[in-house]
Amino acid sequence: MSVQIRRAAAPDIPAILDIVNHSILFSTSIYDYDARTLEQQQLWFAEKNALNFPVIVAEIDGKVAGFGTYGSFRVKVAYQYTVEHSVYVAEDFKGQGIGKLLLSELIELAKLDGFHVMIGCIDAANASSIGFHEKFGFKITGTIKEVGFKFGRWLDLVLMQLILKH
Repeated sequence: MSVQIRRAAAPDIPAILDIVNHSILFSTSIYDYDARTLEQQQLWFAEKNALNFPVIVAEIDGKVAGFGTYGSFRVKVAYQYTVEHSVYVAEDFKGQGIGKLLLSELIELAKLDGFHVMIGCIDAANASSIGFHEKFGFKITGTIKEVGFKFGRWLDLVLMQLILKH
């Protein structure tokens, strides 16, 4: 299996949308209720590009197996050196190291872009994602209790951070 990590392009948006919508509809990794439309995902992609935030994909045999990105953590100027990231892997490709490749690349890009801290906001019930981030050196900095409500239950959000070494 040969995996290529590259910058996403407009033709990748439908595959990214499929991954996002699966996460929305079947997990608590995205705290949205409704599937996104292609137009919404195209706007998201355009906004990322306009703000010079990367969107990367992992491609295997011409198929998008996962994607990652980062963006502003908060909009106040003092947060300008902090980004919040997202990494999602298609169901058919989970457990094959795709997430590791994507997050590794995002960390390197964030360093090159001069960021100081990378934040991950993870549903507290997602122990595998928390463990995954800990392998990269992310530390749990807090849990915000019952801030989300999805699938008929309250959700706690774990905040994790990695101080980027340049």
